[in-house]
This record gives sequence, C-alpha cells and structure tokens, in this order.
Amino acid sequence: MERDSQLELYEAVAARLKEAHTRVRELHVPESVRLALSRKLLAVTAVAKHDLADAARRLDRLMKDLDEGRFPQGD
Repeated sequence: MERDSQLELYEAVAARLKEAHTRVRELHVPESVRLALSRKLLAVTAVAKHDLADAARRLDRLMKDLDEGRFPQGD
C-alpha cells in the first residue's frame, strides 16, 4: 500500500515539474530570471531523487511564487 502512495506522489511531482518547466519557459522575464528559476527547478529535481516529499513541498512553494509573480533576482 505504501508503495502505491509513493508511486502516486512520484507521478504527481513529475507532472507538476513538467508544468513548472513549461510555465518558466513561457514567462516574459529577463533571461537571468528564467535561468534562476531553471536552477530552482533543477534543485527540486535533484531533491526528488532522495526525498520525494521534500521535493513536493519545494515545488509547491515555487509554483505559489510563480502564481503570485514573485521571481528571483537575476544575476
């Protein structure tokens, strides 16, 4: 049973990551901001390999920031 819930969480995180990548790609922001957001997405992906629940939380925060128009400062 736990394996099924873990698989469902994995599928949900994978779908949300795909959505997040699409949203970042379509943003009308400076390239430096897009790169900062892409780095955040890569970090979430890396965390997902070791702690799926933490990755889901990080992704939720990132998506909320995108929804509310809060973007990181570009370098």
